[in-house]
Amino acid sequence: MGKYKGFAGPGMNANKNMSNVIKQAQKMQAEMEKVQEELEDKVVEGTAGGGAVTATANGKKEILSLKISPDAVDPEDIETLEDLVMVAVNDAVKKADDMMAEGMSAVTGGINIPGLF
Repeated sequence: MGKYKGFAGPGMNANKNMSNVIKQAQKMQAEMEKVQEELEDKVVEGTAGGGAVTATANGKKEILSLKISPDAVDPEDIETLEDLVMVAVNDAVKKADDMMAEGMSAVTGGINIPGLF
């Protein structure tokens, strides 16, 4: 029989451990994809000017709607309205980012994985 009988050398534990790590990574990837799909359909709302302008976005950071109160429209001051729209849209996009980060953090256990999103 030779010294390799049964192949139970010290390298076999390393291979088994590596296999477990790969399985865990695959499971985490599947969970992350599921969470991402679920969050892409959720809706967040950003506002500006005390609700004068409201932007609604989904988890894919797509703007779904933009509502402007008639009180926010002043033909003499378009710049203020433009600023309010920009702030509301940026607020909605930030909330979508935060929602996605929170969802992914739940899957990764708070570990920051570079390039995740």
